[in-house]
Amino acid sequence: MSNESKKFLRIIDANYNRAKEGLRVTEDIFRFVEENDNLRKKTRFIRHRLTGLIPAVLIDNAVKTRDSAKDIGRKVDRLEAGRNGIGDILRANLQRAKESLRVLEECLKVALPKNSAAVKSLRYKLYDLEKDIVARDNQC
Repeated sequence: MSNESKKFLRIIDANYNRAKEGLRVTEDIFRFVEENDNLRKKTRFIRHRLTGLIPAVLIDNAVKTRDSAKDIGRKVDRLEAGRNGIGDILRANLQRAKESLRVLEECLKVALPKNSAAVKSLRYKLYDLEKDIVARDNQC
């Protein structure tokens, strides 16, 4: 495997994990904090659909390239460390998931072109979910 291929797989690995983690945190907030089954189900759908769009063999190959100990992005920055409540956690994780889906969409244009459009669709579903949350919060 070329060095360029390894770096590409590291991008996929990091962003797949980041998207899944952000979606899971969001889902759990809807489940345990807000007890909103509708938003939980929407988030869960996106998370599960993403899992189905990235073949296990691609993820396995990406994991093999992982080097967490030497990852220059491993350090927690001030913005990530400073959360002022569950609302901040929700917003941060929605943003994390959206950004990661965008990176995956771009990478899949090379690795799995037919799945790139499906990831783009998931990103737009997440935009709609975010809009529902903002609209709901503005009604309170």
